Amino acid sequence: MKKRVNWKVFLVSLLIVYFFAFLGSLFTSSAVKTPWYESVKPSITPPNWLFPVVWTVLFFLIAVSLYLSWIYSRNKKTIALVFGINLFLNFLWSVIYFGMRNPQIAFFEIILLWLSILAMMSKSYKVNKTACYLLLPYIVWVSFAAVLNYLSVF
Repeated sequence: MKKRVNWKVFLVSLLIVYFFAFLGSLFTSSAVKTPWYESVKPSITPPNWLFPVVWTVLFFLIAVSLYLSWIYSRNKKTIALVFGINLFLNFLWSVIYFGMRNPQIAFFEIILLWLSILAMMSKSYKVNKTACYLLLPYIVWVSFAAVLNYLSVF
């Protein structure tokens, strides 16, 4: 059965996700132009302009996944918990890596972030497979980010 779009829930999903994106960008945007970042970023790092483009798309996919998971779930507390933890960990990585300039701790934190994406995928798969599939680019990108983070440390 196809549900009608609940625009209020969709808008709230977008606002929540992009709020966390905005918070993370406060720590990231100024740091990528510093000599410190230039000294730690691996040679395989894509150009700086690509990151906001990719993250804008990824955050939109996360918001749509949140929306679909929310409207199809009977256990909304679980959906709120797994997506909330993930968004917080996503924000926290920016704080640790760029704000605190601590790639070592950020590397261990990104593993938690990656695991939280798996949890989101697992919970969303049970209620709406599309919601799960929308998170595939996110886990791929965070996997690549984890490689970059690893290379900036070790």
